[in-house]
Amino acid sequence: MVRATMTRVFSVVVATMVMILRVASHDYANALSKSILFFEGQRSGKLPSSQRMNWRKDSALHDGDQIGVDLVGGYYDAGDNVKFNFPMAFSTTVLAWSVLEFDKFMGPELKHALEAIRWATDYFLKATSVPGFVFAQVGDPYGDHNCWERPEDMDTPRTPYAVSKQYPGSEVSAEIAAALAASSMVFRISDPRYSSTLLNRSTMIFDFADRYRGSYNDSLGPWVCPFYCDFSGYLDELLWGAAWLHKATEEPYYWNYVVQNIHNLEKNVVLNVDGTPYEGGSFAEFGWDAKHAGINILVSKQLLMNGTYNSDPFLSNADKFVCTILPESPTKSVTYSPGGLLFKPGGSNMQHPTALSFLLLVYASYLSNAQKIVHCDDVVATPSRLIQVAKGQVDYILGDNPLNMSYMVGYGEKFPQRIHHRGSSLPSIENHPEHIDCKGGTPYYTSNDPNPNLLIGAVVGGPDVDDSYADSRAEFVQSEPTTYINAPLVGLLAYFKEHSSS
Repeated sequence: MVRATMTRVFSVVVATMVMILRVASHDYANALSKSILFFEGQRSGKLPSSQRMNWRKDSALHDGDQIGVDLVGGYYDAGDNVKFNFPMAFSTTVLAWSVLEFDKFMGPELKHALEAIRWATDYFLKATSVPGFVFAQVGDPYGDHNCWERPEDMDTPRTPYAVSKQYPGSEVSAEIAAALAASSMVFRISDPRYSSTLLNRSTMIFDFADRYRGSYNDSLGPWVCPFYCDFSGYLDELLWGAAWLHKATEEPYYWNYVVQNIHNLEKNVVLNVDGTPYEGGSFAEFGWDAKHAGINILVSKQLLMNGTYNSDPFLSNADKFVCTILPESPTKSVTYSPGGLLFKPGGSNMQHPTALSFLLLVYASYLSNAQKIVHCDDVVATPSRLIQVAKGQVDYILGDNPLNMSYMVGYGEKFPQRIHHRGSSLPSIENHPEHIDCKGGTPYYTSNDPNPNLLIGAVVGGPDVDDSYADSRAEFVQSEPTTYINAPLVGLLAYFKEHSSS
């Protein structure tokens, strides 16, 4: 009798727990919609009539005028008003990859994802329109960072910075080539003419990046460093660009290029923004600066499915990457907060959980289709385990954390209110039509009031390693959103929208 009663109690407890889990399940469709909407808040240039982030208005309409080149458009990378083309191109590449992998799960949001990609690629066509030059940046970062102004008001120098044959910048050029190649595949069916334009430009810019090798640190260092200084060298971007061009064209030249250079890449030491070595080796890195793990995962699909090419070292490095992430792996090189958020050295941390989880999810799909698993010494990692780890990171971001706080603005009941973002923190043009000059925004920056404009979908830099979060504009490492945090999250949310029980 006692055993029967206890069994019933246990059953009720289990049923209650299941109900709670179901109630607590995240609205991934809503989060997906918001994660794409965020990019509208980062737009530079003449905004279209379809603009949904209505507190944003036209800005930087004369970019490039002083040199007679139309450089209007593109994205502001974070909470400032500079167009840094290196991280912008990476964000575009990953957005395109998200669509290529998970478009069938995006539903009505696919249209908006394509708009987000095209906003960038239209700009990159402009930035690569002058033969022998690739524009790497628009705006003086020091002047911009000295002011707290709305993008609609900014009166700081909009200086264009370019790389050239004499002053090369292979990393920014090759990343733009990768973005154009990946995006050409996205538009291949819906707009074949545009797709062809993107691919043709990609091949030209890749050739430029490869023929005139050098880092933009050397040519544009005073303006690109320390903001987006290239610490990993430019060879990873060249291989990344070649890998995407091979995927887009299937031409053996690009595959041979990757194979012939991949072993040279392994010799590179990847450094973080403080100049100290990463722990996991180059195969473990993926982000706006380092493309190493992304290269291995990207080419692994064909290698796993048909084995037409030599898989060494791509599959072994892809497996080693997985083993640096899994919490139970004996070769784990990342750390986790007590609440379960992944941490790596360098910069705004939330870029790491989103980018690395995206790679886990993509690789899990490839492994599953090929019926393969990963061995981390004596630990076996199945595709479902990779998906589970990625989902844990997404759920943490959306609110499953010690603070019960969503780190996506506008999602959930509790989210960051004082993000480090000029446009969001200053009154909109509609509510304050008068010009706010360089220092006129300072009182809004120092205010403890919530931001008046919600940058819906923005994911901030995130909590500290102890899961604490300072909701303060001054703590920009924690409170600043970036395009390269959101870009990989788009693909993750699209997948979990259709596989919430994974």
